[in-house]
Amino acid sequence: MPAGLLIGKFLPPHAGHQALIDFARAQVDRLTVILFSKSTEPIPGLLRADWLRELYPGLQLHHIDQDGPVDFADPAAWDFWIAAIRAVHSAPVDLVFSSEPYGPELARRLAARHVAFDPARRAVPITATQIRHDPLTHWRFIPPPVRPYYVRRVALVGAESTGKTTLAQALAAHFATVWVPEFARDYLLAHGGIATEADMPLIAQGQAAAEEQLARDANRLLICDTNVLTTQLWYEHYFGAPPAALRQLAAERTAHLYLLCAPDVPWVPDALRDSPAERGWFHQRFQQELGQQGLRYITLSGPFAGRLAPALAAVATLLAPP
Repeated sequence: MPAGLLIGKFLPPHAGHQALIDFARAQVDRLTVILFSKSTEPIPGLLRADWLRELYPGLQLHHIDQDGPVDFADPAAWDFWIAAIRAVHSAPVDLVFSSEPYGPELARRLAARHVAFDPARRAVPITATQIRHDPLTHWRFIPPPVRPYYVRRVALVGAESTGKTTLAQALAAHFATVWVPEFARDYLLAHGGIATEADMPLIAQGQAAAEEQLARDANRLLICDTNVLTTQLWYEHYFGAPPAALRQLAAERTAHLYLLCAPDVPWVPDALRDSPAERGWFHQRFQQELGQQGLRYITLSGPFAGRLAPALAAVATLLAPP
């Protein structure tokens, strides 16, 4: 059977790319995919390559990261890119697969035959440009490994016993999506209920990993019952200034919207809650951190029953088309 070649920017990979790759793999014995990226593009090429490798384990994938000219009317530009392709894939090519106008000329220059796939985008009506412009509208075309990059994250934060979990569950149900439980709770229940200083980085990493995993199942929106910022403040409460690595992880895992739950509701004790007198301190520290970092947040106060409506409105605004 023939050897095939498929090139693209995969900016980002989407269902149309998957259909093209599946179509090509069914017709050749060996398929090579080449991902082209430039330093000026909005998504790093290495990340796109990782997404493709996860989608297609064992795929023969090459990544060319060069800021060369793109002008299909310029022979010199063609020479540049053909040389780049030959540098990573010198073997003969029988079939070149594409959905793009440049496909026939690319095949001719590689002494191969061009096979077009759905150039009008009728089978899979999507382009990478559409996804970059409005990923939430085109969510169904985004593969699970890519979804964490585009998902809108909402974090419920605040002091203990302020209704965060109840609100997270209600929001997830309303928007038909998933929610991320508080990792620290299950971790501490499994470790005697007491957090040591050494536990805190593990809790932060566990929270971040849980978010990343569940984001793949999210329906445009990921509701997080706390996030790493909360772990940072609990470290400060128990042990003093948090280490730089924990602060860095919290800075990397920010949400698009924070719902800060005020402590103006009755305290409800349980096996893990231990700081009823510190709820005001936690609320103030959340306000300080969110404000200093310029993070988007609203404060939910008053009786529990009245907090859902403003939360729903804030999240709906977050999901509005651009």
